[in-house]
Amino acid sequence: MAYAIKAGIDDPAAATFAFLKQKTMYGGKHIAAGDTVFVFASENEGGRGLVASGIVTAAEAIAGVPGIARQTPCVSIFVRCTALARRPLGRSELKGFADWHDGRPETELNFKFYRQATNKIVGISDETADFLRGFF
Repeated sequence: MAYAIKAGIDDPAAATFAFLKQKTMYGGKHIAAGDTVFVFASENEGGRGLVASGIVTAAEAIAGVPGIARQTPCVSIFVRCTALARRPLGRSELKGFADWHDGRPETELNFKFYRQATNKIVGISDETADFLRGFF
C-alpha cells in the first residue's frame, strides 16, 4: 500500500525528511519502513502541495496518552526522497474534485487532505498512487 503525507516542510528539495508525531487517518497508522510515500507541503504552512516521493526508512507508532479514551493515532516516520515533483498538485488543483463518489484519484486526495485541513498521513489507493507517479 502507498501513503501520502501533508505536513509543514522547511526544505522541499531535501534528500531526507523527518516527520515526528504526525496524525494519521484513512489507514495511515499502518505505514512502515519500505512503503512508498508521496510528500505534500501543507499550504496552511506556506507550502505548495505535492513536492516529492520517497521511501519510508523508519516508522514508529507513538503511544497514546493514558486516560484519554479517543485519540488520533500518531506515527513518526523518516523518508528518503526518491524524486521531486515536476508539476504542481495542491489545494487549488484539487478543489474542483468534490463529488465524493466519483472514484477519481483527484477526489480521493481532495477528500483525505482538504476536507479537513489538518496535516496527516493517509493511506491511498493503488489508482491514486499510479496517478501521483505521473507527477515525477
